[in-house]
Amino acid sequence: QVQLVESGGGLVQAGGSLRLSCAASGRTFSGYKMGWFRQAPGKEREFVAAITWSTGNTYYADSVKGRFTISRDNTKNTVYLQMNSLSPEDTAIYYCAAKTSGSLYGPGGYDYWGQGTQVTVSS
Repeated sequence: QVQLVESGGGLVQAGGSLRLSCAASGRTFSGYKMGWFRQAPGKEREFVAAITWSTGNTYYADSVKGRFTISRDNTKNTVYLQMNSLSPEDTAIYYCAAKTSGSLYGPGGYDYWGQGTQVTVSS
């Protein structure tokens, strides 16, 4: 049974940092692309960042470039999202997702999703 379990969310002041983790289990993810998405109240789910598990190639939304860093630890089967210089606009539920092919940037086509972790940034 495939599971993606996010952790690391919380409440942080503007300008602060958080590191989210996505622990993947249930299969080999070496052929997968792993994405982070977020969804704020009343808004659609949007792409944040992605990484190709095998090559480590990374992709970012313009809104987070230079502030967020996605990485993976093959030994722990875990993907991370380091978030720096957080602003209230980053407040959302953050989701981890996995897919084998196709565009990384839309939520459609992702095979597996985690349950999400709440990130709240106070001003």
